[in-house]
Amino acid sequence: MISSTYSRLKWYLVLITLGLSVVPLFALGYVIHNEFRKTYEEKLTDNLRLMVSNRRNAISMFLNERVVQLQMLADIHSFAEMSNQAYLNKVFDAIHGTSSSFFDIGVIGQNGSHEAYCGPFDLMEVNYRDEPWFHQVMLKGLYISDVFMGFRNFPHFIIAVKRQEGGRTWILRATIDSEVFTSLVRNVRTGQMGDAYIINNQNVLQTPARFGGKALTKVDLPIRDPGDGVDIQTWRRDGVPVIAGFTRLPDTNWRLVIMENPEEELSPLLRTRSLIYALFGSCALMIFVGAYTTVSSVVSRLKASDRERAAMDAAVMQSSKMASLGKLAAGVAHEVNNPLSIIRESAGWIRDIINDGELGDGPAVDELQEAVSDIDRHVERARTVTHRMLGFARRMEPLQEDVDLNMLANQTASFLENETRHRNIQVQTDLDPELPLITTDANQVQQVILNLLENAIDAIDQDGQITVVTRVDGDNVALDIADSGAGIPKENLTKVFDPFFTTKPTGEGTGLGLSIVYSTLSKLGGTIRVNSDPGQGTTFTIRLPFTGPQFPGGKEE
Repeated sequence: MISSTYSRLKWYLVLITLGLSVVPLFALGYVIHNEFRKTYEEKLTDNLRLMVSNRRNAISMFLNERVVQLQMLADIHSFAEMSNQAYLNKVFDAIHGTSSSFFDIGVIGQNGSHEAYCGPFDLMEVNYRDEPWFHQVMLKGLYISDVFMGFRNFPHFIIAVKRQEGGRTWILRATIDSEVFTSLVRNVRTGQMGDAYIINNQNVLQTPARFGGKALTKVDLPIRDPGDGVDIQTWRRDGVPVIAGFTRLPDTNWRLVIMENPEEELSPLLRTRSLIYALFGSCALMIFVGAYTTVSSVVSRLKASDRERAAMDAAVMQSSKMASLGKLAAGVAHEVNNPLSIIRESAGWIRDIINDGELGDGPAVDELQEAVSDIDRHVERARTVTHRMLGFARRMEPLQEDVDLNMLANQTASFLENETRHRNIQVQTDLDPELPLITTDANQVQQVILNLLENAIDAIDQDGQITVVTRVDGDNVALDIADSGAGIPKENLTKVFDPFFTTKPTGEGTGLGLSIVYSTLSKLGGTIRVNSDPGQGTTFTIRLPFTGPQFPGGKEE
């Protein structure tokens, strides 16, 4: 299994774990938050509706009290009394002493002129017969006006009642103190963004608004007719959410508006939501870290198990191949040694004949003598090869024996002599003559050296140099095999000992060679390290203890 497959498996398991853990957690949190928000918003709406209703009742009571006061004054006093300026002054002082809501008061005859007036303005000469409110009160008997400028030249509204007495019709009219009435509306505002005011049917302000402007300013509101109840609407004003309650005020053309910022009112919920999000985020992070750590550990163990199994399978296959090769080498060596012995005996017999002088003297005899010498030299060379093959065959079974690493390095290099000569690769050796013997398995060490030399040859390909160095390194003997090849990229240095990792083209390498080397050295108690710089070659260093595998080996980088 390649590294990317392990990575995909790891992230797949992590995502599955997160999905089974975090999704239900967040789903539960989402449902709880939505239900909590819904309940909170319903409470906010109900509170706003109750606030609007209570404030409507308070304003209606205020207006009704003023109407009742004027009606009682008109009912219990005659026109003659009320049209007397001194008497009217006493009445106004008495009223103003108990209630400061009246700004002035006047008695108006049926022709629209003031019969008596008590207040801060000079209105005795003013005639109201052409004013709309005059006709309304004459028609209905009671009139509460919208806010208007009038002869006073400041925003105000009036309450007027009609009285018929002995064929005479007269009107008792009072101006309501705007500050008193405005404060009655304003004191209901809540929060930094709250607002409360009164508008008429044309959306003109009857009382000042915190964010809408002064009285008699027209405001733009998405209002629908609330009927006799309280209507709750929401919209956005300059990007800020707004929730407002609307209701009609009885006996007037007015509507009461109370606004709130839901985010301000829901700030405890928003703080709770932030806390919940932070808590859920922490839980999700803990779950992710736990899942990632656990899955990484499991995948690492699986990876190590697969690597060990692959190395074991490859080692078994390699051992089987080497055992078969050893038997073949032994058979070939025995078969070749017999003809070589006969050739050498025959060459000796010819030399004896020549030396006895039985063939006489002459050029032919000299040439024959030289040929016999060539036969002896090549027979000896062939015998050396067969002895190597027999030695190789005898080391197929694992042993613990005294091993001369210098001799093993020379012998292994000689196996590849034809290959290096063919590729014009020089093999240089720098072997420590004082190198001590080590107790290990010569066959397995030779396989390690052989594998590393073959890798060095493949790395160089043509025209290069391989350097083999032995030395003592603390309690170990060390063997360096350096090549002048292209080197290994740094991102691949940590992967070269992984099973099936190879940079060779498909079909030219299995990626098991260095994995087997690593596994073999680990079993022998040794280590292997690789150093490489791109363009400057690669050096593999193996270390073997003097007395066999007494501690586990490993790779170094």
